[in-house]
Amino acid sequence: MAISKNTVVQFHYTLREGDELIETSAGSDPLAYLHGHGNIIPGLEKSMEGRDTGDQFDVTVACADAYGERKDDAAQQVPIKHLQGAKRWKPGMVAMIKTDQGMRQVTIIKAGLKHATVDTNHPLAGKELTFSVEIIDTREASEDEVAHGHAHGVGGHHH
Repeated sequence: MAISKNTVVQFHYTLREGDELIETSAGSDPLAYLHGHGNIIPGLEKSMEGRDTGDQFDVTVACADAYGERKDDAAQQVPIKHLQGAKRWKPGMVAMIKTDQGMRQVTIIKAGLKHATVDTNHPLAGKELTFSVEIIDTREASEDEVAHGHAHGVGGHHH
């Protein structure tokens, strides 16, 4: 089944910036997403259009179609208690923080006792990314998945 809007896609990926390995799904469940709903970065979703189960390909995504350009004025002070992911924070560490737009990754610039200065740019902002993709499975989305705007089941969203 060729990938189009409202197709649930399961895929494995390896993500690199240049020669540096950033992350891979190898050795774990494939990632699942609902195509056409903005659930993965735009450049990767666009490259999936029309592909099918078994397809393997590499795609390089410009930062504008990935996590955007870096913003120079993105430093912000936040209470340490709002940072998730570690007990003690050091510069360069990545934390999760809840925002009005949902969970977001931030990078610690400086950590004090009660407050931290964080860089609100996504850690991969301003970077050209290369994905090696293998499409494991494609299927038509259920009515529930379309209504919720995301894939359910293995590699997808669990309620």
